[in-house]
Amino acid sequence: MKRWLRVSAVLKFVFRRLGFYLVAAWASITLAFLIPRLMPGDPGSAMFARFKGQLKPEAMNALRQAFGFSDAPLHEQYLSYLGHVLRGDLGISISHFPASVNSVIGSALLWTLLLAGVSVVLSFAIGTGLGVLSAWKRGGTLDRYAPPALIFLGAFPYFWLAMLALFLLGFELGWFPLSHAYSDRLTPGFSWAFIGSVLKHAFLPALTIVVATLGGWMLSMRNTMIAVLGEDYITLAQAKGLRSRRVMWTYAARNALLPNVTGFGMALGFVLSGSLLTEIIFSYPGQGYLLIQAVRSLDYPLIQGLFLTITLAVLGANWLVDIAYAWLDPRTR
Repeated sequence: MKRWLRVSAVLKFVFRRLGFYLVAAWASITLAFLIPRLMPGDPGSAMFARFKGQLKPEAMNALRQAFGFSDAPLHEQYLSYLGHVLRGDLGISISHFPASVNSVIGSALLWTLLLAGVSVVLSFAIGTGLGVLSAWKRGGTLDRYAPPALIFLGAFPYFWLAMLALFLLGFELGWFPLSHAYSDRLTPGFSWAFIGSVLKHAFLPALTIVVATLGGWMLSMRNTMIAVLGEDYITLAQAKGLRSRRVMWTYAARNALLPNVTGFGMALGFVLSGSLLTEIIFSYPGQGYLLIQAVRSLDYPLIQGLFLTITLAVLGANWLVDIAYAWLDPRTR
């Protein structure tokens, strides 16, 4: 019975938070609808100007309709837009015309998840683990040298580290390729040659992201862990004769992990925005690089689609953090 009550409390907490995030998602969808319509001009006019002299004036209305703009009342446009979003139809891209926004974002999404997603997970896991070990063996070799070194590296902007790594390891030594996500001589597919090329091209940008963020995760976990180690329940666990490894991970690290989990959720949510400057430096075809191209070409539907994708990813990641909180700390229920 007690177990069922605990499960029921967790489910009530999770679904209550889900309701909040659904309202936030509706607000973000509404903003994505309103902002382009409050800006001067529209995508149809931009496309018509691009093909000036090649299109008839009658094509203007067709273009505006294709990009979701019409002379209908605003509420009718909003309901139509909402229906398209719920069906997963984000419109047609101007800069990649006639490709759909879905296909353009989808092509960049995999590269962003590979680069930024794996980098964030690795940085969080390694930094958190180092923070636990550093606090547990406070004053040891790891605690004396690792935090200052990693914080020093993290003080540099990650795009500067990216340029330095690109110049030294890519240009001077030639150990790694200078740009793109894979070799131009290869055809994408599930072959060892293609997979090896993808990993080799992703190594340098991923390394710069991990090195730039590792110190923050480690220092945050170390400081919280030191505070937790002073609690009475840690002293009691040690007095009961429990193994040091169990006290360190089950009692101390689990409770110290909560602030890092919050930061990890936010970082994971912003993965879909891509590591903007790193992707530009390495010409990596992720969503950050795609967003810059969309802004430069005034591709309103694509900007709108990227905005929605990033916002919904942040909301989804925060909901997952709430679920993790409910599991790690029963007090949040």
